[in-house]
Amino acid sequence: MKVLDLRCAQDHRFEGWFASEEEAQSQISRDLVQCPVCGDHAVTRLPSAPRLNLSGATAPKGAAKPAQQTAQQAAPPATLQALYLKAVKQVLAQTEDVGDRFAEEARRMHYDEAPERGIRGSASPEEVQALAEEGIETFPLVVPDALKQTAH
Repeated sequence: MKVLDLRCAQDHRFEGWFASEEEAQSQISRDLVQCPVCGDHAVTRLPSAPRLNLSGATAPKGAAKPAQQTAQQAAPPATLQALYLKAVKQVLAQTEDVGDRFAEEARRMHYDEAPERGIRGSASPEEVQALAEEGIETFPLVVPDALKQTAH
């Protein structure tokens, strides 16, 4: 099993697990690998150091191990991505999907014609602008393709 460090065109970094180096290259070239954050298929492999288990080897006192330095440097983006995915999952679980009726339903709630609740859906830029002019705040949320599909 090969664990590779990958990056999409939006600079989201993530791991990919592949049976072999050839399989990784094949899947990436056929656009089968996508970013778990934004769904981008423009994925490239990042250089990564091999993991070596050297029994009995010790680092000088006070010196951080190279693997720890790499993990510390990579942790913030990975942590932010994990938090973002967790937040998106929570929004999906706690809101009603009204689809392309989003603007209509947001207006109905704003004018007390429908019960207030958390909703999500799609709206054109023009609809979002019109809602803002009416004092109805919206928030764009990028939902990764992997979260849009039902897991099997």
